[in-house]
Amino acid sequence: MINPDVKLNPYLFDSDKIEIVPTRDGFGEGLLIAAEENPNVVVLSADVAKSTRCDKFAEKFPERFFQIGIAEQNLAGVAAGLSVSGKIPFISSYAVFSPGRNWEQIRTTITYNDSNVKIAGHHSGLITGYDGATHQALEDIALMRVLPNMKVIVPCDVIEAKKATIAAAKIWGPVYIRLAREKTPVFTTEETPFIPSKAEVFWQSKKPLVAIIGCGPILYNALLVAEELEKEKIGVIILNNHTIKPIDENKIIEIAKKYGAVVTIEEHSVLAGLGSAVAEVLAKNYPVPMEFVGTQDVFTESGPAAKLIKKYGLGVNDIKTAVKKILKRKK
Repeated sequence: MINPDVKLNPYLFDSDKIEIVPTRDGFGEGLLIAAEENPNVVVLSADVAKSTRCDKFAEKFPERFFQIGIAEQNLAGVAAGLSVSGKIPFISSYAVFSPGRNWEQIRTTITYNDSNVKIAGHHSGLITGYDGATHQALEDIALMRVLPNMKVIVPCDVIEAKKATIAAAKIWGPVYIRLAREKTPVFTTEETPFIPSKAEVFWQSKKPLVAIIGCGPILYNALLVAEELEKEKIGVIILNNHTIKPIDENKIIEIAKKYGAVVTIEEHSVLAGLGSAVAEVLAKNYPVPMEFVGTQDVFTESGPAAKLIKKYGLGVNDIKTAVKKILKRKK
């Protein structure tokens, strides 16, 4: 059953009533709120203000908006300089270009100096769809979490993206926020708890046998799986692990000890993403059987987002298969 303490959308399983909105919209809304709260918040764009939802900020705060052009390395360097002068820069571009193209500049000018820069990586993951492999960032979590001083947040829907953006402005040091282009279900609410580095239980059956740990919009598929498995008398617990770094080690260890098996789900490569981060925690503290749902060691292709999710093994049936597989291993 849905954890009543997290106050999820009451239309969670009603496909006719649940709203679908891209997480990038939440970033745009969060920027305006953060800017109202703190006059030091500034925004830099790599010539993609509208598609990364910085355009409303540019209209309202033109003197605090900087159009750098298609020059992502400069984007990082200029932001690092602004942070030295006391500003709180948000840099916004597609994830394949920032952090993909400017990773060295992020490393050297931002994280090495613990600069107070926030990096918004848009159009990430498989649901970038028709743009194909060149624009489907499936390695950005890995690139960011390996950097010292970097915090990494992957919001599950538009409301959580707004909360993450507002929170990032208040966190000292580099923060990476991963955002998507495609419309996805809005399954949290304004009342749903969001605290960076604190994972939240979204679903808990009466007798859970497996823990599902996920992040990002794909977590909605895990909730659909939980509802279906309940009918088969297979109980699960679902953890929304929105902060990949610093990860909520205590909660992950706690549920591993209680339930003895873990499935991770992410719209990212299974190499060095959320699943790897969870495995690192458990390998050191409490090893249990694990299954990893995500893209494998492949480049993906162009196509409708829903078909790509199915083809590359992130659909409802794939998660269900992983749960049943881990149950056999657990026994």
